[in-house]
Amino acid sequence: MSTLTASQDRAVARTSFDGWRWGGRLFLVFLVGFTVMPMAWMLITSLKTGFAAMQYPPQWWPTEPTLDNYWRLLDPRGQVGQDFLRYFGNSVWVSVATTVLAVVVAVPAAYAFSRFRFPGRTFLFFAVLLRNMFPAVIFLVPLFILMRWLGLVNTHGSLILTYLTFGLPLAIWLLKGFYDNIPIQLEQAARIDGATRFQAFFYIVMPLSTPGIIATSIYSFIGAWNEYIYAYTFLTRHDQMTLPVGIQRFFSENATDWPGLMAATFLMSVPVVVLFLVLQRYFVRALAEGAVKH
Repeated sequence: MSTLTASQDRAVARTSFDGWRWGGRLFLVFLVGFTVMPMAWMLITSLKTGFAAMQYPPQWWPTEPTLDNYWRLLDPRGQVGQDFLRYFGNSVWVSVATTVLAVVVAVPAAYAFSRFRFPGRTFLFFAVLLRNMFPAVIFLVPLFILMRWLGLVNTHGSLILTYLTFGLPLAIWLLKGFYDNIPIQLEQAARIDGATRFQAFFYIVMPLSTPGIIATSIYSFIGAWNEYIYAYTFLTRHDQMTLPVGIQRFFSENATDWPGLMAATFLMSVPVVVLFLVLQRYFVRALAEGAVKH
């Protein structure tokens, strides 16, 4: 009898309406819709003709979808395609160089802050983060004067150096927290077995810190890929522009090519999404491997 009563109680508990849980689900659905809707509208608009994109009321799905906007952007024989591919290549070069330099500098710097004790260590560590406590636009004029003094205006070097001032402090901060969580006893065991400090770092610490390095790389790449203000200020030559600045060519004084702009924006977002999806797989694998080794 008691067993039957307990089963009935559990059944009632399962069927009872949980308002908080359903409220949370509805809120998550709203957030997903709020996030996906702009991207979906961008993709739909890129499939429309110029006339269809300006129709009112707007069409949710074009009656005659077309890929002409994408072909126009990816065709190296046309002027639009040549410009877009040049901007795309410039963005890839600037973002990859910024990411590589940020990782190369941040890895040993974060390891030093995590493992070594030296005078002024705490002050230097927080001084590194001081740059990120202010809005980026405050440093626009000083950095422009500095780049002009160095002769780097209208070069990609000005953007790479500027993006490093943004991304490097946070990269060091992220990696230091990761190194702090790696037991130092692993390095000590490797040193007892005859490994040098560099070998212990390279063969023991580096594999365990792969998730942190990947997360730092993703952050640095996305930050450099999407940056607009400094690229717009430092670059005036047409052949040096990056994608965030270059897609302004779809704006004109009298009209805006909305389908072309949406297609260019969609193509611009593809590398970031692909990079994140690919590295996310390695990120999860590295986390699992690190858990096993611990």
